[in-house]
Amino acid sequence: MPAVLALATLGVVAGCDPSPAPEPAPSSGASAAPEVVEQPGPGDHRLSTEWNGKRRTFTVHAPPSYDGSRPLPLVVVMHAYPGDGTEVAATSGMNAKADKEGFLVLYPDGWAGGMNALICCGGEDDVGLIRTLVARVVQRWKADPARVYATGISNGGDMSVRLAVELSDVFAAVAPVSGGIGGRALNDGAYRPTRPVSMITFIGGLDRYHAQFTSGLNAWRERLACELWPKNGPRMTQGVKREQLRCADGSVLVIYDIAAMGHSWPGANGGPMTYPESPVPATDAMWDFFKQHTRS
Repeated sequence: MPAVLALATLGVVAGCDPSPAPEPAPSSGASAAPEVVEQPGPGDHRLSTEWNGKRRTFTVHAPPSYDGSRPLPLVVVMHAYPGDGTEVAATSGMNAKADKEGFLVLYPDGWAGGMNALICCGGEDDVGLIRTLVARVVQRWKADPARVYATGISNGGDMSVRLAVELSDVFAAVAPVSGGIGGRALNDGAYRPTRPVSMITFIGGLDRYHAQFTSGLNAWRERLACELWPKNGPRMTQGVKREQLRCADGSVLVIYDIAAMGHSWPGANGGPMTYPESPVPATDAMWDFFKQHTRS
């Protein structure tokens, strides 16, 4: 799990079994079938591509207004371990948000249920895969390369941090949910974005990884020389702490610490990793944040 803003998993994987994800039999991940060339249009498009000798699957969602005539923002959404894109689509409610606001969504599926976020889960080149998939959506779906964002929960949140560091030339902002940084990423002070990537993060006070997330966030703040800005932020509902910081490279870091939440997606309604009672709906908050950031 890379270095990312508000998370931090000190040596443990947030919501992940630290042991490597098992390799499935070749028949479950590889295929000699030719790649399907999609026909971009509204709705869900279940697709696959060959990557490092394995068949990797992913879904692209386009809003009803999509016609390919103008570039739209793209949000990459990543699942927990073990999981897949269908699960995190249901948890996040991102498709409904995309339909309302007019953006594209990409859901990559991890290999054997996980993404390689440095500590968990697996050893695939998922950074290279996601770079390739984003380029594909930019080329074929006309996504706006200056407005590409990433989010995810647990292992997927960890992965969004890794993308912020290693693909800072691709992503304008990221939003880890109940995710963080750890392992060598936490201990290596040079592991940080080479270009500004802003971050908004959501952590729960009842999450067993809360202390690790906080440690990771503190390391990120120090690494990027982030300072509270403005000094007096908006008044929050009781039980919610919000910090906004401006970092030396020009990026922004926003941290929501929700006291009564565990390892969940705040404001989500469906699935086991949800906290519908949250006074801060993460999907709405992150989209408002994403709209403020464009990659230069």
